[in-house]
Amino acid sequence: MEEIKSIRISELKDFKNHPFHVQQDIELCALMKSIEDEGVIVPLLVRPNPDGEGYEMIAGHRRKADAGWAGLAEVPAVIRELDDDQAIVAMVDSVRP
Repeated sequence: MEEIKSIRISELKDFKNHPFHVQQDIELCALMKSIEDEGVIVPLLVRPNPDGEGYEMIAGHRRKADAGWAGLAEVPAVIRELDDDQAIVAMVDSVRP
């Protein structure tokens, strides 16, 4: 089962051993401007944190970072039950070519 809800940025934890890093570049600045103007339009993908409270980020690290820099306290997120293998596949599938 999955749902979309607004989640506090402080409740989001990085996926363990996340191989991709948010790079500060022109695209990131443009995304931040868009988030400042329109908010986060595409929800992040998260799963309940298997190590405890909050949620573990699967996809949307750039949107999360920019939302924080834009001063937002919450972001929309799809909450999906995923095991580690499913989470890794979803994470890799979400990366832009």
